[in-house]
Amino acid sequence: MKKRLLSTIAALAFAAAPAFAAEYPSKDIQGIIQWGAGGSTDAVMRAVSPHAEKVLGTDIVLTNKTGGVGAIAMKYVNAKKGDGYTLLMGAENPQMYKVLDLANIDYNDMIPVSILARGTPIFVARNDAPYNNMQEMIDYAKANPGKVKVGSTGPGGLTSIVMAMVDSQVKLDVTSIPYDGDGPALTALQGGAIDVMPSVLGASIEHVKAGRMKVIGLMDETPHPLLPGIDPITKTLPGLEKLLPWGPFFGVFVKADTPADVVTKLSTAFNESAQQPDFKALMDSRGFTLMGISGKEAQDFLTAYRSVSSWIVYDAGFAKKSPEEFGIKRPE
Repeated sequence: MKKRLLSTIAALAFAAAPAFAAEYPSKDIQGIIQWGAGGSTDAVMRAVSPHAEKVLGTDIVLTNKTGGVGAIAMKYVNAKKGDGYTLLMGAENPQMYKVLDLANIDYNDMIPVSILARGTPIFVARNDAPYNNMQEMIDYAKANPGKVKVGSTGPGGLTSIVMAMVDSQVKLDVTSIPYDGDGPALTALQGGAIDVMPSVLGASIEHVKAGRMKVIGLMDETPHPLLPGIDPITKTLPGLEKLLPWGPFFGVFVKADTPADVVTKLSTAFNESAQQPDFKALMDSRGFTLMGISGKEAQDFLTAYRSVSSWIVYDAGFAKKSPEEFGIKRPE
C-alpha cells in the first residue's frame, strides 16, 4: 500500500511538472541590480522592466545589491534556485572577474536572457586643450612626456582598458589621475584638474552638448550619429579594429540550470521590451546602441568581450591571473 501511494504521488508530480513550467511565471520575479540606485545600469533596468512585466504578466521587484564590483550580486543570484524567479541585471564588469580574481564565475557561466544595449567609449578633453582629435593628442603627448593628465577610475575600469587598448598600439607617457567614478572625473575635467578622460558616450553627451568639454576621439569602428565630424579611432590607430566594438553593455541573466522554456519566455519579454519607443528613446539620448540579443548570438558576444577585456588587462599588467588558466583565448 505504501509503495503504491508513493508511486501515485510521483506520477502526479511528474504529470504536473510540464503544467508548472507552462504556468511560469506564477509569482513575482526578483530583479537583482548589480549597481547602486541612480547609475546607468539602474536606469536601464528600471526603464525596461515595466515593459517586461506587461509581457510576463507579473511584477518584477527590483533590488540594488552593490559591492565587490558587482560580484556580490552575481554570487547571490547564482546561489538561488535556477527557476527564473531571480534575475541578475548587470553591466560588463563580470567578464573580467576571473582574471582580476574577484569571482570564479562570469556571464559565460550563466544564461544571457537578453543583452539589451551597449555603450560607446569616447575621449573627451577640456575645452582649451591644445588638441582637437586623437592624432593631435597623441602628437602632443609624445612631444610633452608626462604632461597630459588623464582621468582614471582604477584597474579594470573602462578608463584603464581603453587606455590599455591605445597603449597596445602607441606608447604614450601620460600622467594618470585616479577618481572614484567617471562623474567626479568629468567634474575635474571641467575644472581643469585633468586634461583628458576616456568615458562612455552616455555619461558625457550632455556635458558635450552644453559646451563644457569637447570630444577628441570615438572608440569605435564607425561614426556615431551623436558625434558628427568625429572620426572613429581606427582612422588613427587601425590596429585597434580587431578589438572593436568594445564598450559597456547591459544585460539580464539567469542561472545556467534554468529550464529552456523559462529562458525563452524571459528572453522574449525583455527583447520585446527593448524595442518599446520610450526605451529606445532613452538609449538614443544616452548614446547607447540597441542590441536585444539572446541565445547563441549573445553567448558569442560575451565570449568575444571576455577575450578582449581579459587579455587587455593581462597584457597591461593589472590582472591577477592569466586568461589561459580559464581557457580564455587571445583575440585573433
